[in-house]
Amino acid sequence: MAKKTLTTLQTIAERLGLSVSTVSRVLNDKSDQYRISARTQHAVQDMARQLDFRPNQLARSLRLRKTQTLGLVIPDISNPFFAQIARHVEIEARSRHYSIILCDTQESTDLEIESIRLLRSREVEGLIVVPVGQKSDHLKTLQAESFPVVIVDRLLSDLDLPYVASDNYQGAYDAVCYLIDHGHTRIACLQGLPGTSPNQQRVRGYRDALGAHGIVPDSDLIRGDSYGSQTGYEQTLQLLLRNSPVTALFALSNLIGLGAIRALAELKRRIGKDISLLCFDDQPYLAYMDPPITTVDQQNTEMGRLAVRLLFEQLAGQTKENKGLLLPTQFIERKSVNNLCLERRDKCDSTH
Repeated sequence: MAKKTLTTLQTIAERLGLSVSTVSRVLNDKSDQYRISARTQHAVQDMARQLDFRPNQLARSLRLRKTQTLGLVIPDISNPFFAQIARHVEIEARSRHYSIILCDTQESTDLEIESIRLLRSREVEGLIVVPVGQKSDHLKTLQAESFPVVIVDRLLSDLDLPYVASDNYQGAYDAVCYLIDHGHTRIACLQGLPGTSPNQQRVRGYRDALGAHGIVPDSDLIRGDSYGSQTGYEQTLQLLLRNSPVTALFALSNLIGLGAIRALAELKRRIGKDISLLCFDDQPYLAYMDPPITTVDQQNTEMGRLAVRLLFEQLAGQTKENKGLLLPTQFIERKSVNNLCLERRDKCDSTH
C-alpha cells in the first residue's frame, strides 16, 4: 500500500475512532463480508469525501492480480470502420467497469507483434485484435497459452480462436448481382489488401456472382493492393484513362470508394450517370454525397459489442463449442448505380 494512501486511511480511522482495517474494508467494498454496520459505512465514506481520498488502483490491481484493462489492437484508426469498432468496444468495456488500451498497427504485422507484447507487459486481462491478417504465428502463441483473445473482422484459417466477422462473401455476391441486374457486365473490382480474409471473401463473391450470370471474370479488372483511399484513386484513374469499357466500380472498402470518388470528380465522370459506384462499408458521409452512394453495410457496432462479450466469457472461464460469430451484411440502395436496362429500353423505344 502506498505511503500516501496509508496516511489517509490512518487519518480517517483516527478521526472516526476506528481501526485502519475497518476503514480499508469499507473503502474496498468489503463491508458485508465483515458485517460492518451501515452507520459506520456512511461515516467512513463521508470522511473519505471530505479528505478527497482516492484509492490506489494500481496497488489494488497488483494485490488482486486484476488490472481491469483490456487491450485493443486495430490496423488503422483513421479508417472510420475501425474507429467505430474501437468506439463500441470502449463503450461496452466501460459498462463492465473496464478500461481500454488502444494500439494502432498501421497495417504492419511487425507493429502488431510489438503492440501485443506491449499490452501484455501492461498486464491487460485480455485482447481484442483486428489483425493485419497476413501472418498468425504470434497469435498462435496466445492460443497455445490460453490467453483470452478475440479476433475481429480479419480471420485467419489456421487459428482456433473466438471471432466476430462479417459475411463478406455473401455481401459481395449480392452486391455484384445487383449491378448485373441493372445491366452491368463490365464491373471493376477495386480490392483491398491481398491475402486478408475480407478481401479474399469479397473477391470470391465478386467472381462467383459474375460466373453465376455467365460472365467470365476478367482478372485485369481486379485491381489494388490496400484498403486505403490512395489505391482507389490510383486504380480508378488507371482504368478510366486507358478508356477501359467499365460501366461500374465495386470498391471493397469505404476508403477505396472515397479514392474512387476523388478520381471520378477529376475526370468529370458523373456517378450514377456516366459510371456506377458501389462500396463495401457504409459510413454516414456516403449518404450525403451527390449522388448518395449505394453500399454494403457491416454491423461494426455489433462487432465491437459482441467482441467484448466473447472476451468476458473467456475471462469468466466459459467455453462454447461455437466460438465464432459471422454477422450478415445489409444492402443499402441509394442513387449511385445507373440502371442500364432502363437506358437500353428507352433507346429501343425511341427508335420505334
